Amino acid sequence: MATTSTTIGRTDFGTVKRAIHRKLIQKLNLDRITESNREEVRRQVSSILEALVVGESTPMNLQERERLVQEVLNEVFGLGPLEPLLADETVADILVNTYKNVYIERRGVLERVPIQFRDDAHLMAIIDRIVSAVGRRVDESSPMVDARLADGSRVNAIIPPLALDGPCLSIRRFGHKRLSADELIENRTLTPHILELLRGCVKARLNILISGGTGAGKTTFLNILSSFISNRERVVTIEDAAELQLNQEHVVRLETRPPNIEGKGAVHQRQLVINSLRMRPDRIIVGEVRGEEALDMLQAMNTGHDGSLTTIHANSPRDALSRLETMVAMSNLNLPENAIRRQIASAIDVVVQVSRLSDGTRKIVSVAEITGMEGDVVTMQDIFVFRKRGIRENGEVVGTFVPTGIRPKFSERLLVAGIQLPMSMFEVR
Repeated sequence: MATTSTTIGRTDFGTVKRAIHRKLIQKLNLDRITESNREEVRRQVSSILEALVVGESTPMNLQERERLVQEVLNEVFGLGPLEPLLADETVADILVNTYKNVYIERRGVLERVPIQFRDDAHLMAIIDRIVSAVGRRVDESSPMVDARLADGSRVNAIIPPLALDGPCLSIRRFGHKRLSADELIENRTLTPHILELLRGCVKARLNILISGGTGAGKTTFLNILSSFISNRERVVTIEDAAELQLNQEHVVRLETRPPNIEGKGAVHQRQLVINSLRMRPDRIIVGEVRGEEALDMLQAMNTGHDGSLTTIHANSPRDALSRLETMVAMSNLNLPENAIRRQIASAIDVVVQVSRLSDGTRKIVSVAEITGMEGDVVTMQDIFVFRKRGIRENGEVVGTFVPTGIRPKFSERLLVAGIQLPMSMFEVR
């Protein structure tokens, strides 16, 4: 490829960057470039830049040169324009709506950022780099793909013809710093009393279902609850995309597998749940229940695997039970509705509802206990709720966590497990 000899304008940063990139491809064997020789490549990029600046008479100060070198390195090693966002730990989600529009979620609020790709081809090259690193592919015959970055962040890409305006990319960040229970209290996600109750529920081996919408913090809270599990227990985790961060010594992590190029070889969550029962688990943690594996999970909870945890997409505890019922029906065993509901009522002890409020904050808005059946209805009662009182002028949601005055029926199970909670924590103040 011939070198560029046209004069590059001072403000045309993209043109300068592309010129350096072309020269870099000419001089380096990009197939042999790895993170280990990043400094060597940086020196060569700097050298090419110096030659370009001198040869083309392009006036640039030191700061502009450093920025240019960094952007070219991001193109060679990383995900191009997305690298600064991936380096920012406050960014929770990166949403690329075609090459021209990039949004991020920071502290629960969406905002547009002044970052663009050159064109659709540039964005497609970045998507290909992500998916090929984990053995996946995306093209017209397979225009949707799920993948994972090296740090565990979840990635979804969808391209034309399904995406009408151009390729779209969504990245759900994987937190480098694991939140602690104390930090949840500081963030006013819950109160010390709610945390004390749920810690007792985990230690007493109650089965807990965490319900909430997209981005509400279900997986984060599941991580918090799992930290209360004893090191002496064998834990098996089952996930679509590995996100859980368990610190216990005896953990077996299982992950589903998508079909290969020929459409074969897929391993679904239900198969992993069934297989986990043969692995002598003390507890089973399903990252998110979303299909026919719900039946096998409920049966596991009812047959000696007490203390199991899972999450589900739902807007309320009652909706969570309805969704579970629908998922069990997906197993095509033609079970009567009453039998399914009895399975649910027998298996699940506590439903924790997590919500992301309008100001971006996450709250435990309800801790509910399933108490049994009345006729054909699964009965439940709230133990703690978050009562919203209004919104301040700055958009902040105002509300308080309050007990409902109901003493949970599982208090006896907590006592048997040696966990004594003051009954005053359940009293209405």
